Amino acid sequence: MDNKRVFLIVLDSMGIGELPDACRWNDEGSNTLGAIRNHPAFDCPNLKQMGLFNIEGVGGGVPSPSGSYARLVEKSLGKDTTIGHWEIAGLVSERPLPTYPEGFPEEVISEFESRTGRKTLCNRPYSGTDVIRDYGKEHLETGALIVYTSADSVFQIAAHEDLVPVPELYRYCEIAREILQGKHGVGRVIARPFTGEWPFTRTANRHDYSLLPPGETMLDRLSSNGFDMISVGKIEDIFAERGVTEGHRITGNRDGMEKTIAIADRDFNGLCFVNLVDFDMKYGHRNDVEGYARAMTEFDSQLGELLPKLRENDLLMITADHGCDPSTPSTDHSREHVPFLVFGKRARRGVDMKTRPSFADISATVLAYFGLPQGETSGNSMLDEFLIPDDGKLMRMAEDARKMSYCPYSGFSVGAALLTEDGEVFTGCNIESATFTPTVCAERTALFKAVSEGKRSFSKIAISGGKAGEEGQFCAPCGVCRQMLSEFCGPEFQVLLGTGSDFKSYPLGELLPHFFQKDQLNQG
Repeated sequence: MDNKRVFLIVLDSMGIGELPDACRWNDEGSNTLGAIRNHPAFDCPNLKQMGLFNIEGVGGGVPSPSGSYARLVEKSLGKDTTIGHWEIAGLVSERPLPTYPEGFPEEVISEFESRTGRKTLCNRPYSGTDVIRDYGKEHLETGALIVYTSADSVFQIAAHEDLVPVPELYRYCEIAREILQGKHGVGRVIARPFTGEWPFTRTANRHDYSLLPPGETMLDRLSSNGFDMISVGKIEDIFAERGVTEGHRITGNRDGMEKTIAIADRDFNGLCFVNLVDFDMKYGHRNDVEGYARAMTEFDSQLGELLPKLRENDLLMITADHGCDPSTPSTDHSREHVPFLVFGKRARRGVDMKTRPSFADISATVLAYFGLPQGETSGNSMLDEFLIPDDGKLMRMAEDARKMSYCPYSGFSVGAALLTEDGEVFTGCNIESATFTPTVCAERTALFKAVSEGKRSFSKIAISGGKAGEEGQFCAPCGVCRQMLSEFCGPEFQVLLGTGSDFKSYPLGELLPHFFQKDQLNQG
């Protein structure tokens, strides 16, 4: 089988409505998607068709989504980027990371000033653009570093690139990261360089220094088992580069998607994990509804470029790490549900996986797709709910169905697994009667179940049969079953015969070349 590739894209802060415990964070009423979806600048036909608006609680969905979807609850105690991404990667945080609404304590600031040889300014929660406007001139005059935080667990250092070269700023951040451990172990230390004249402009040389994840993550399991773990954007920063086999820094959302589209043209075997931070950094925190809407429209357009590049065994997953409603008075993150969309040639269409209890279900799903046990990571896989089984899996499902066979008279047990065109599987076994004529074969049991559920289009069936207690063997459908299958299936419909490890595939037209057709009825 060809390599498997998963593209997991995090729309940073794209929440879809408050969580039940939002009141604990004063986030009642927050709904990031709700704040932007009705703006004239919002136009996302690809996301809409994939099922974004079909998600529970969102509203306005399409009749036949091209992808499957779910609403995810954050189980961790927090609403920041680090905790959100850790949970996506299978690590649930039962304690919130420390925050500093009154600024950092003297013990932290004094040690930082002593080790860097520079004084500090501000030391309180502040907007990143406002802080350089209000303290930038004093910084240039005194050489003191601008230190500030937010509602998130962050220690941010702003400095003008002409006064403090970027490598030196990075060194100061490394010092801060060494200091901020234990009870002061903030999620991220962030370098925030700026340039130009007042009111100054932040540059693209931001760099995050994250706390090491306190446990095993999806990234660790993939890379340690020989799979590629490609990072695009600040993923490698969030995970302190642990578990990353290849990293790509970006200058913004557009650049991030361009790099992702380029990676889709390459061969690799593993996960491409993408974070698009502009939604949060440029628009959510700045309460820019129009900017957020335009950014989503641009992403949707680039998504249209990525979709045709997906290969047979590729899965595309789209989610978020928290909310940041740009329409509320707050400029901070919001405690919200996040979306989950999955799309690909092997993904079923239109499966509603409802509300899931943790972001960690994403990690469990990715690991299951690559055949890896979860290890220490959390979550429950969604794979069986949306993945269209390959032929081997379909044969194994037929073998499992065979175990349910009721065949006390012939002792010949048969199981069948029927795959619909939309990827759903219906299984059946043979059911005998002492009078023999009412006996129903496994193939017809599966078919009748499917038809009674409204299904009319099918792509293949797997059949496994043999003497009860013996291994499955080559077991072709009887003439009645072949005729019954031909009622709903064309000559190219595939019939798999054998076992999960040894089977052959035949077109129905070869097994029944001259089946009886409805146009032969009432000829006289």
